[in-house]
Amino acid sequence: MAAAITGVGLSCPSKLSQSAAGRRQKRCASVVRMTLLDEKKKTYTLTKSEEAFAAAKELMPGGVNSPVRAFKSVGGQPILVDSVKGSHMWDIDGNEYIDYVGSWGPAIIGHADDEVLAALSETMKKGTSFGAPCLLENVLAEMVISAVPSIEMVRFVNSGTEACMGVLRLARAYTGREKIIKFEGCYHGHADAFLVKAGSGVATLGLPDSPGVPKSATSNTLTSPYNDIATVESLFEANKGEICAVILEAVVGNAGFITPKPEFLNALRKITKEHGALLIFDEVMTGFRLSYGGAQEYFNITPDLTTLGKIIGGGLPVGAYGGRREIMEMVAPAGPMYQAGTLSGNPLAMTAGIHTLKRLQQPGTYEYLNKITGELIEGLVGAAKNAGHEFSGGYINGMFGFFFTDGPVYNFEDAKKSDTAKFARFYRGMLEEGVYLAPSQFEAGFTSLAHTDEDIRKTIAAAERVFKTL
Repeated sequence: MAAAITGVGLSCPSKLSQSAAGRRQKRCASVVRMTLLDEKKKTYTLTKSEEAFAAAKELMPGGVNSPVRAFKSVGGQPILVDSVKGSHMWDIDGNEYIDYVGSWGPAIIGHADDEVLAALSETMKKGTSFGAPCLLENVLAEMVISAVPSIEMVRFVNSGTEACMGVLRLARAYTGREKIIKFEGCYHGHADAFLVKAGSGVATLGLPDSPGVPKSATSNTLTSPYNDIATVESLFEANKGEICAVILEAVVGNAGFITPKPEFLNALRKITKEHGALLIFDEVMTGFRLSYGGAQEYFNITPDLTTLGKIIGGGLPVGAYGGRREIMEMVAPAGPMYQAGTLSGNPLAMTAGIHTLKRLQQPGTYEYLNKITGELIEGLVGAAKNAGHEFSGGYINGMFGFFFTDGPVYNFEDAKKSDTAKFARFYRGMLEEGVYLAPSQFEAGFTSLAHTDEDIRKTIAAAERVFKTL
């Protein structure tokens, strides 16, 4: 009698001596495992994604509504997502992936969380948008104010870009100054003033980094390498009484994952106070992710103003900016600085945000994120080194990144030393192994409360296989 393996076409006869049978079973098991792996590779197809993406390119610029999704920096066929749940996602071809993008950060408790979906369902019965005040805005505002050290008042908007546009206008209105310092590799949305090329180690006046941005829009944007306090000091000296604020991602997530040197944030806080300028933390990515109070709580540095997004909307479009009451009271209708939005504070985003933050308040949340993310990065670094690759990585709780260079990576210039061609091959290999990473070397990755030890184990095992092929 034979024990057949359905769909593989192998069987292991049982009419053998016990020892021979044991050896044969081991050989059969090995063949089965190899055959299953081969079958998996054969069945990985993106035919439907290819067809849909070809059609999309006739309908939308580049076939996407945000450039990184087009896979330009990694090559190959972009996948079209069909559904998500927990830590996993499925494309329209039926391929399943462990997801480390998490909608670029919002899905910190996992995709399509049952409690959040149930709350949204109840809210939708009352309507999807009011264009008028609702009680849910009060609830989420109170939660944000109680969590984030710098925020005494908050204004909700609809995206991180909109939040950064508003906070820049507010900083200029409050100080009566126009110049701002930003850092190379820090992304603050696509508003004209922020689309600026940074100086190559020497501070320069910004030049537009995109066609359509007039020089006049960026002439007041000064740039400095990240983690370079000397350049910041020289900028303040050269522009005395003209700089309204310094804005930065306290942990860079849009040039890869880059953390501040120990003295950097303290030095920025000191120098901005000395010169009467504001310190702005863009926490669209790090807010409620590095800790419940964001990067400012994690590093114990309180800025004057903060921008938020992503997590506070629980996966729905949202943004916010907030800070000291005396500054925020400049915002209309309390003050003269105008900013408005039709869908700002809409009930669905508020509901998803409220229930997401409630989950994050539970004991052990950030300890768990730190555990699984640490295991992931340690496993990836070890696998890369064992395979002979230059590789470095880092993490803080639910945010991580890695580079194909030994590092250290302190700024965007260091990050650009990474072997991006090798990253692209690694990325495509991991995709075929069922692991979805950000399709760019210069983007951070994200874990969630839904990621399991098994997810991490499978990811490291997949990386070990892929590293050996590079």
